[in-house]
Amino acid sequence: MTTTLITGANKGLGFETARRLIAAGHTVYMGSRDPERGRRAAEQLGARTVQLDVTDDASVAAAAKTIEADGGLDVLVNNAGIEGRNEDNDAIGAADVTADMMRQVFETNVFGTVRVTHAFLPLLQRSASPVVVNLSSGLASLTRVTTAGTPTHAYPGVAYPASKTAVNMITVQYAKAFPNMRINAVEPGYTKTDLNGNTGIQTVEQGAEIIVRMAQAGPDGPTGGYFDAEGPLPW
Repeated sequence: MTTTLITGANKGLGFETARRLIAAGHTVYMGSRDPERGRRAAEQLGARTVQLDVTDDASVAAAAKTIEADGGLDVLVNNAGIEGRNEDNDAIGAADVTADMMRQVFETNVFGTVRVTHAFLPLLQRSASPVVVNLSSGLASLTRVTTAGTPTHAYPGVAYPASKTAVNMITVQYAKAFPNMRINAVEPGYTKTDLNGNTGIQTVEQGAEIIVRMAQAGPDGPTGGYFDAEGPLPW
């Protein structure tokens, strides 16, 4: 039996990923900042729930103890993330972004990813087939962002792309440090979720495809890579 933890799983891509992995036979813990929302979401899917705020050390440590007591962990999906938009639901560009805005986004997307991964590494190292999936973005690709005439190039925001580029580097360095694990970054695509004010152009079913695929990577699967549903992406 494969045991999987998904952060930020009570809605959106996390919820759909949980649904798909449960259908594939995984025992899934749905991490949620709000215990009641997490409980309701888990009841819908037949999952387990654990209170987990990726920005809070005590919350993450408590979640790790809970999952360890229940038997351990095989797959970690670092899904929780924020974009950071203004009151008009627009991405915050270079003229308006502040250090505090950057810090808020990095606290969840970057430091949260490291905080959770660090806490669960001891459990993953005991697994026969450990996997980590980090949610990145096509906006993390320096190649794409600098290619004029593309939607990625047109995106004006600063904090979110920078945070996801950092996630890509974190992914590569962890993969090098733990060659027995399959650790990859994935780009789900511009998916309609609360993160982007539901402005995305594809469904959560479409967006979850690459997450689910990489969550099921075997010992001979890729590691240290950056993928969307079509294959490897340029850094």
